[in-house]
Amino acid sequence: MRLILNVIWLLFGGLWLALGYLLAALICFVLIITIPFGFAALRIASYALWPFGRTVVEKPGTRPGALIGNVIWVILFGIWLAVGHIITSVAMAVTIIGIPLALANLKMVPISLVPLGKEIVPVDAVNRPVGVAV
Repeated sequence: MRLILNVIWLLFGGLWLALGYLLAALICFVLIITIPFGFAALRIASYALWPFGRTVVEKPGTRPGALIGNVIWVILFGIWLAVGHIITSVAMAVTIIGIPLALANLKMVPISLVPLGKEIVPVDAVNRPVGVAV
């Protein structure tokens, strides 16, 4: 089922959202000081291409620079990317088949606003007990 949802997602919105994140990453890489934002944008672009079966979790440990970085990210890119997710989500929710896609789109709004200090992992890794190897 994840494969089917991911393919439908890719065709009806995922590609355009990923291109938005790739554009943000390119801008970040051109401006040397924002290279860490570029890597975050690339991580989210891969998530925007194939979201089903993966989720976002907090990275362990304290990251004092992440708060400042997230504020800068929201001002430069976060608002626009979040608006893109919301608009795409409304368009997807028009059909019954698009409702799960719209919900996945809304699930991506928080990471589009504050990506630093977050990690994208497989859903199976979240439910695995601590200390169990793959």
